[in-house]
Amino acid sequence: MSNATPVLITLLSRPGCHLCDDAREVISRVAADLGVPWEERDITASERDLRDYSDMIPVTLINGVQHDFWHVSERRLREALAVLVPGERPPGTPRWPAARSSVTGPWPR
Repeated sequence: MSNATPVLITLLSRPGCHLCDDAREVISRVAADLGVPWEERDITASERDLRDYSDMIPVTLINGVQHDFWHVSERRLREALAVLVPGERPPGTPRWPAARSSVTGPWPR
């Protein structure tokens, strides 16, 4: 049994929002690559969402916690999810053990 926390990406949007279209594209791509579910919620369907987020959409939530607003950075989203998704690592993180160079010598046996 896995102890990993389930991950859910939520895009808060509203009709006619061109920035939401861009955010949807990024979230869809990243979610598909990492096998993470995502949903979209129209803030106009909720008075609370409308009050809390109307000036910030699109808003990205990860497990209900605000991650980004106005713009979804694919790099930042991948890095945040890499911490939560088993087997993923942030971009640019070396695999362990890292290769040793000729200066430091081989790994001890």
